[in-house]
Amino acid sequence: MRGIFAASLIAVLAATVPTAGAGQPGKETRMLKPEEFAILAWGWAPPDVDLIRGVRECGCNLAGIVPVENLDMVKDAGLKCFVFDTTTHVGDAEAGLPDTEIEKRVRALTQRVAGHPAVFGYYLRDEPGAGAFDGLARWTAAFRRIAPATPSYINLFPNYANEAQLGTKTYEEHLERFLTVVKPPVLCYDHYALMDDGSLRDGYFQNLEAVRNAAIKHAVPFWNVVLSNAHFHYAEPSPAGLRFQAYTTLAYGGKGIAYFTYCAPPVGNYRLAPVDQFGNRTPTWEMLRNVNLQIHRLGPAYLKLKRVNVFHHPDVPSGCKGIATAKHVAEVAGGSLLVGEFEDAEGSAWAMVVNKDLHRSTPFSIRFKSPGAIRMISAYSGQEEPWAGENGWLAAGQGMLLRLGKRQ
Repeated sequence: MRGIFAASLIAVLAATVPTAGAGQPGKETRMLKPEEFAILAWGWAPPDVDLIRGVRECGCNLAGIVPVENLDMVKDAGLKCFVFDTTTHVGDAEAGLPDTEIEKRVRALTQRVAGHPAVFGYYLRDEPGAGAFDGLARWTAAFRRIAPATPSYINLFPNYANEAQLGTKTYEEHLERFLTVVKPPVLCYDHYALMDDGSLRDGYFQNLEAVRNAAIKHAVPFWNVVLSNAHFHYAEPSPAGLRFQAYTTLAYGGKGIAYFTYCAPPVGNYRLAPVDQFGNRTPTWEMLRNVNLQIHRLGPAYLKLKRVNVFHHPDVPSGCKGIATAKHVAEVAGGSLLVGEFEDAEGSAWAMVVNKDLHRSTPFSIRFKSPGAIRMISAYSGQEEPWAGENGWLAAGQGMLLRLGKRQ
């Protein structure tokens, strides 16, 4: 999220996504609602109804950031969005407006778009420093009071932002002040970690760790904004990279993922977004749809779970936890792994096991502390299946959702 984009996302109603060849040929996958799990096309939605339909076909359930005059296109494409308007974009000057002016602007915009089926919420700002938090709190409160069913949206810096950008001494302080002062409906941040030398930027997992902890403390969901294009020294999109970003977010208990960006900006060295600068779909589009369809298939099971722990094994990034903290898993082996631990309403143990290697597949094994048969939720059918045989392999960046059943 840089200045040329302005800000955020969320949205869309349910429905179905064509998935011929995915799971069972000819079947359709129910699209998760953004209230359940947001899959966001981050950036300005293209002012073209056919291109916006492509956002939905790609498996995203949020069209992106949309000016008022383009809302009908989003409606016709079967999606919802975050509304952008210059009167409610909260820069530093707007953050200091008196409450009467804030309320006047919020009422004017919400009345202007009241009842429009494409409206999911309102975009306020991208990557504010802590100095803007008091003002953003007043804007957020005004939207909450005047339009409680349509949340306002703010996206935060990653942990590699400097002290001057954050406006705080530490990143953890930045998160705490934002959540305490602004009281947002969701904690969303961006972190671009896949580099063009094939490496992972230091701090990616520490950022997930900090955001997860803050979200749990303040009882809000969190979303992770990740890469779906190449620019600067970031890697060109790959199936492994897209899987890695999605499954690590799931393992940490995220309730949304956003892709920067869906359309490639016509500047610099931006390239290989799902849609290029000429409006054509790139190979990234099909790669991204494949990952999004997996999220939709896993969603009905995943969304019923409560996050209880997350750990790495055998290599533990600084500031993260190892298997000694595990609540349900006794042993796991097979490469560089991340394990998110969950429980369902009956207290049964679940685990999301992720291969952190960005380049190589790995076989893996797992043993829970309690006895029982291990089952898996297929990311292709959404059905529960035995965990056995070739299901003991993970592709680069791939995750697998497992459940401990009763002893047979």
